Amino acid sequence: MSSITEPTRVLVPAGRTLAVASSAPLLVLTNYTVPMVTLPQTARELGAGPTGPVWILGSIALGLSALLLVSGGLADDYGRKRVLVAGTAVLALASVVAALSPVVVVFVAARLVQGGASAAMLAASLGIVGHAFPSGIERVRATGRYGAMIGLGTAVGPLLSGVLAEVTGWRAAYWLMAACALALAVVSARTLEESRSAVPRRFDVPGVVLLSLGVVALLAGVTEGRLGWSRPVVLVAFAAAVVLVAAFVLVERRRAEPLIDLELFRRPVFLVATGGALVVGAAVVGLMSYLPTVLQTAHGLTPLATALLFMLWSGMSFVTALLSRRLRLATAARLALGLALTALGFGGLLGLGGTFAPALVVGGLAVSGAGAGLINSSITHLAIESVPSHRVSMGSGANNTARYVGSSLGAAGVAGVIGGFGAQQGVVIAVAACMALAGATAVAALITRP
Repeated sequence: MSSITEPTRVLVPAGRTLAVASSAPLLVLTNYTVPMVTLPQTARELGAGPTGPVWILGSIALGLSALLLVSGGLADDYGRKRVLVAGTAVLALASVVAALSPVVVVFVAARLVQGGASAAMLAASLGIVGHAFPSGIERVRATGRYGAMIGLGTAVGPLLSGVLAEVTGWRAAYWLMAACALALAVVSARTLEESRSAVPRRFDVPGVVLLSLGVVALLAGVTEGRLGWSRPVVLVAFAAAVVLVAAFVLVERRRAEPLIDLELFRRPVFLVATGGALVVGAAVVGLMSYLPTVLQTAHGLTPLATALLFMLWSGMSFVTALLSRRLRLATAARLALGLALTALGFGGLLGLGGTFAPALVVGGLAVSGAGAGLINSSITHLAIESVPSHRVSMGSGANNTARYVGSSLGAAGVAGVIGGFGAQQGVVIAVAACMALAGATAVAALITRP
């Protein structure tokens, strides 16, 4: 009898753990994408200046980028459940501030805090999944489902904000995010079991400070560069970023317990995971963050219509990620295929700078969405496979840091280089397609080299 009942006692808690932990990326990505289809209205009501829309859209990614590695280390060393619950509670509070914001500065500050809270949620939740599913086919299935929540979140966020904007205004979505975050914090605290590394490390204060400030300086420089790349504030920001990141590398090489072990970059699988995430952030997330604004500004779509069209992309991403485990390819090969499909799909979007061609746009969104689903499921798996088992949250932090640094650079670059709409949109889409194709080629080269 024990051989029959034992699996039941193990699988039920693991399934419940996966359900609760996977709610974190669903909520994070829903919240992340909420302003995409309401950006023009939000910027107008808050009195945003020339760079205001860029900060409204990109500030959450800046908070994510700066604190993901930190959150991963804290989760591994001090408790993944503890970090997840704390991050979710802070997200609820910051969402209230965002809903009440009278001016753009307050809103951007709230979104920065939301980004830091989201970093804690992503790093800790994927660490929880990695701990609950140590290896084998069950881990592949679990990470596929976890990655699918990223696609589902990107579908829910724009649709939710588009519907609420039509009925009550753009602020309602943030009140709803606050309520959902509070509910998830309570459920996580009551449901999840605590896990942490058996050998905790000392908190790397110099590494945290140098990396966080370096990322902030880099992204601030790119964002402010929209008004001119030779402005003193931009040059100072870039110079500070170079100095701070270089100092971070030097300090980490001399520490016995660094924030991130730089030797990991000698591992091909770690390079595939982090490099792929960086390309995905810059080429895919960066472009898709601004696509709803292009559809509204250049082609006159309403927020709700834009959200429904955008849902085609994110819905395909969700479905493909769920089914990706049925594809008989190695994880890195699925990542390369996902990047190649994304590049192909972007080809259908090249005409957005001119005449709106529904068939091409729908086809492009569907194909690139399928590619995004393969990307999300494979990168999620690689993130925890590429690091030692007791550092799974750190692996999640490193991977997501690369993704959101890339997305911040991509989104700010789109806004800064274009500065408007029209034929230039085709150039940006072509660049994003080339980046995705180059990423696919690089991943293929890394996994096939002797």
